[in-house]
Amino acid sequence: MVAGANLHGKVFEEILETVFESAEELLLVDPTAEAVRALMAVTTSASDPPSIRILADEALLKDVMDDFVVASNAADHVAAGTLSMRAGGTGSTNTLVVTETAVWALVSVGDRVAALGGDETAFVDAVRETYGAQWDPAPTFDLRTPPLSRVRETLAEEIGQDVREDFDAALDALNDARDAASQFDEVTLTLLVAAHNDVLLYDISKWGEDVGIASKATFSRTKTTLEEEGLIRTEKVPIDVGRPRLRLKLHGDRFDGVTPAELAAVTLNHSA
Repeated sequence: MVAGANLHGKVFEEILETVFESAEELLLVDPTAEAVRALMAVTTSASDPPSIRILADEALLKDVMDDFVVASNAADHVAAGTLSMRAGGTGSTNTLVVTETAVWALVSVGDRVAALGGDETAFVDAVRETYGAQWDPAPTFDLRTPPLSRVRETLAEEIGQDVREDFDAALDALNDARDAASQFDEVTLTLLVAAHNDVLLYDISKWGEDVGIASKATFSRTKTTLEEEGLIRTEKVPIDVGRPRLRLKLHGDRFDGVTPAELAAVTLNHSA
């Protein structure tokens, strides 16, 4: 890739993959939601991504990071030291991608996207200085979603490997089935997967609260909603001391032989 050359593609992921080939540092300034999602997708699939900073409007970051997949992958990159995000609009009229040697303005028209680039040294240095000065005082964006790697690891350790495999398969199916803007309720997905494996509500809700997905109260409310909709049922399990625990189960009439992909479809329809 020639630094600063104009780049063209059908989606921003194509352009960012090209930028990744030569960049060691990347700053994304005033991005659209589409650009943030694209950057997270490319970063997640890259074997050796550059060091990435995102400077964006706080409301936009909150909206994009309300998507569990985007946010949990972003949390992995933050934990790895690859990604930093700060909240603050810069007043830029374009989404800018800034590397050590080039600047691109991202443009989307119809079903085509482009990155209009420049690599004149004085210009690139001025851009880096301008937005570096805006980056320094900007507050760090508080990402409250747990890293996806920790979700998967602890799910296997504390609930069971079969549950983790079902969760992974359902999550993959969700990513394939939904469009970039649609979101789903991760608590609903977790409860359906747990019910598919006859897990106790206490166990899955305690795990979910401990790992940072949602509170026990949220798991309980969602369980009640899924019961009312006829998606799951519960069975009482006596214990030595205290109230019986509830074992989650799918409704057999509706879900006999269900696959994780079918649970993903139920989750997506439930969240619509």
